[in-house]
Amino acid sequence: MINMDELCIKHYCHPSNSPFMNICRLPKEKALPLAQKMAIKNPENESFARFSNPHFENHYNRRTKVDEQLYNLFISLGGKPKETHPIYFVLHESKSLEAWLGQWTANRILLKNIPSEFISFTLGDSLVAFKESGKQIMYTKEMLLQVLEAYDGTIDDFLAELSPKYYCIEAQLWKDELLPMAHPLSKNRAKSSSCSGSLTQ
Repeated sequence: MINMDELCIKHYCHPSNSPFMNICRLPKEKALPLAQKMAIKNPENESFARFSNPHFENHYNRRTKVDEQLYNLFISLGGKPKETHPIYFVLHESKSLEAWLGQWTANRILLKNIPSEFISFTLGDSLVAFKESGKQIMYTKEMLLQVLEAYDGTIDDFLAELSPKYYCIEAQLWKDELLPMAHPLSKNRAKSSSCSGSLTQ
């Protein structure tokens, strides 16, 4: 059985970047030089390729469209987003995302502390889904918890069954005022990637 009280969402970030950022909150003319700076600073890291020329403009345009798509879909499901562009998390963890980033830091928020009207979930990476089909499979917090409560196994088992089709359950947080609830995982916990355990304050 999955312990609902211990479920968390986790935000990954490369150590050279600041956490809780969505580059599409910047106008394109301001986002472009920032993206180029990140790409130049991390030339060997695959996760930064999307920020380099000539890729970034396409990435920015797609990400903007996806954010708008998710925003409208969330509202149709009863959500009350306070931000136009969400901050992205994953449910529990994503080993594939960790491998893609190479180096990473992580912050978590316990899911039980997040009001339902400010968080949504999609199966897999929403940007990948947009590229492949133009559609999203979105869950509200209540919808997702209903599925998890009926599952006979651990959260790790559940996520393993979703792969390789979906390498994560993506979470979109739609209210920045909730970000102060996030706590960085200690270095030891970050290495093990668990949502449970001690936190650095």
